[in-house]
Amino acid sequence: MRLLKATLLATITLFFVTACDDDDTSSAVSAATVVDAAVADGNFTTLVAAVQQAGLVETLSDPNAELTVFAPTDAAFEKFLMENNLTADELLGSPDLADILTYHVYAGEVDAATAIGLAGNTVGMFNGDNVALSLSGDNLLVNTSTVTATDIITGNGIVHVIDAVLVPPADMGEPTSNIVETAVNDGRFTVLVQALITANLDGALADENETYTVFAPTDDAFTALLAELNIDAATLLADPNLADILLNHVVQGAAVDSVTAMSLNGTNVTTMAMKEIAIAIDDETDTLTVGGSNVIIRDIYTTNGVIHVIDAVIID
Repeated sequence: MRLLKATLLATITLFFVTACDDDDTSSAVSAATVVDAAVADGNFTTLVAAVQQAGLVETLSDPNAELTVFAPTDAAFEKFLMENNLTADELLGSPDLADILTYHVYAGEVDAATAIGLAGNTVGMFNGDNVALSLSGDNLLVNTSTVTATDIITGNGIVHVIDAVLVPPADMGEPTSNIVETAVNDGRFTVLVQALITANLDGALADENETYTVFAPTDDAFTALLAELNIDAATLLADPNLADILLNHVVQGAAVDSVTAMSLNGTNVTTMAMKEIAIAIDDETDTLTVGGSNVIIRDIYTTNGVIHVIDAVIID
């Protein structure tokens, strides 16, 4: 199935590549041949190489496909490789390559106007995972990537150009520990765990009959807060507002995965402290933020919810 999905990606990708230029906002084109289009364009060489590496060139003659592709540029792939400490050869040899490629493909033709109308929702892609559509000012975002050119019409679909590679959610398997156990076992949340125990919240967040989303500050995040406030950990743990500070990092009643959170870009969510915190995407850094803190690790699933790791304590 994944081979088929990658095949369909290859079909639409190589149909469009002659038409796309990073400075375009939209265009309508038709390529004489798939190979000619791929070779002539020059802005999607890594994407084309990935398709070729998957052995999909021979499948590019299907005129009946109706697809939408969010296509990363070479610059997007360069950024992806740097951020993940990968070489192009390592990417092309990855067993996850087809999964990554098909995460950029939607079965059906979605033009820019329709995509904008879907902002605030998630959409299922060819690999079975969802992407989030949202708006940041005048920009359409797919997850945290920005659409830089739209409505490139091909013989079998529509292409929108994006400035970052979309990464499918990792398959972590079935969780075996609750939120508190997971935090303890991880080792990066010793201050958070001690604070939960001190505030008598550890029992609640270990309750298997409840579901929570926790935005968990690391020890480094707490160290930065203590330095900023010029206090020590003992003073923080003795703060009468400690429980409220911690509860402002917890949403009760749902395990909100990162893609769903991305679809909430520009909105607020209510925490267990009965306060509103902002969900936003920094489209300059392609970063999901919560209450002004950056989400640095997404989707650590537990038996009673999900943890997203953040780089700063949320203080309103």
